[in-house]
Amino acid sequence: MSSKTFLVTGGSGFVGRALIDRLASISDFTVIAPIRNVVESFPTGVRSLSFSGLDADFDWRDTLIGVNVVVHSAARVHVMNDVSTDPLAEFRKVNVDGTLNLARQSAAAGVRRFIYISSIKVNGEGTTGGKTYAADDTPAPVDPYGISKLEAEIALQALVASTGMELVIIRPALVYGPGVKANFLSMMRWLYRGVPLPFGAIHNQRSLVALDNLVDLVVTCSEHPAAANQVFLASDGQDVSTTELLRKLAASLGKPARLLPVPAGLMIAAATLLGRRALADRIFGSLQVDISKNRQLLGWKPPVTLDQALALTAQHFLDSRTS
Repeated sequence: MSSKTFLVTGGSGFVGRALIDRLASISDFTVIAPIRNVVESFPTGVRSLSFSGLDADFDWRDTLIGVNVVVHSAARVHVMNDVSTDPLAEFRKVNVDGTLNLARQSAAAGVRRFIYISSIKVNGEGTTGGKTYAADDTPAPVDPYGISKLEAEIALQALVASTGMELVIIRPALVYGPGVKANFLSMMRWLYRGVPLPFGAIHNQRSLVALDNLVDLVVTCSEHPAAANQVFLASDGQDVSTTELLRKLAASLGKPARLLPVPAGLMIAAATLLGRRALADRIFGSLQVDISKNRQLLGWKPPVTLDQALALTAQHFLDSRTS
């Protein structure tokens, strides 16, 4: 690999931190990590700097001097219960205006490639009938977060069309791995405690992407000439039902999976009555992605299997309980 200087946003986040660690381990790669109001301990050689926030006014010019590749993973992230009076406007401030501000200044600074970590929610909220999302499908976002990510993609594509900067867009499925938070962490806690769960008869299919696989795809896209101005989806290439996922995860934790075969339709109805339909869709619905474009165009395949990644995730969880 040739010598490069990377600017990675979102370095305090789950994906950004893992990416910084991976890039810092590669010879001849220099990494700059802007962070906001957070004390981080990065690997030797990573230059961290403070910035005020991802908005339309921040001056990136000094930071971008000598940068070859920007990986933009910072974002206002999706939350299940957004209390903003105008969620879309709040998402746009960061995910569209802040992103475009960084991209404009990157192009002006001579950055060669801009890698944008988007979201599978740009494609939509779920698949049915065994169909899969593909990278070049017509986008169909539903919620404000997905809409803002699509608007950012469109703005970036228009920008690079009039500059010499290359753009790579990556839309990950649900990302998991050591240190994962939110619902995935809750699942591990339930399984570890032996809590009986009513998820023993769910026959959906979900695509996930291990953190190591997503990071590997980003690194590949930073180098591969065929990645320029392309959109890629990210997954492990191995889909799994919620029931099967819980069984695999329990096995990795060394615990029995106490899964009760409650009909999915009954639980969806109950969740809808309780105002939790969005969560139910995640648990019971299908969302499958096709990564054949990654294989064909980049020669890329996920280096870590689902079982290997679940084992690493579970081991980190177990270690964190004893440390």
